[in-house]
Amino acid sequence: MEATTEKLQELGAFVLAGAREPHQLCVMAEMIRAACNYRWVGIYKITRGDFVIVAKTGKCPPAYPRFPTTQGLAGAALESKQSIMVADVHKDPRYLPTFGSTQSEIVVPVITESEKVVGLIDVESEKLNAFTEADRDFLEHAAFLISRALK
Repeated sequence: MEATTEKLQELGAFVLAGAREPHQLCVMAEMIRAACNYRWVGIYKITRGDFVIVAKTGKCPPAYPRFPTTQGLAGAALESKQSIMVADVHKDPRYLPTFGSTQSEIVVPVITESEKVVGLIDVESEKLNAFTEADRDFLEHAAFLISRALK
């Protein structure tokens, strides 16, 4: 947990330094990915009723770089303003496939201090049951930090 606290401090300092540009958002996604050795991290921003990817790790684009805020696990996270952890995406009818090899996913809404959802962090794994409460806690803290960059 100490290592992730340090990574959150680094992420917070980066955001507070004024990081807002697309390449800086990609650095944030990579910081989140590297902190817990996640396979893939995407950061989406809400734009005109859609989730639009603004940053991701790796070279492969997701199957849905833009989709309505009413769809998928992301839509459910937006509506509830709660993180959603799915141990087996193939058992959840809300799942929108990002990569064919994904087995589990966690979707964390990015919420501003004024309680407005402005985006989300999507983390995917090739393993079943890949995410724990520690992952949820880390990603919720990261989402709060990056909310300043997505405004």
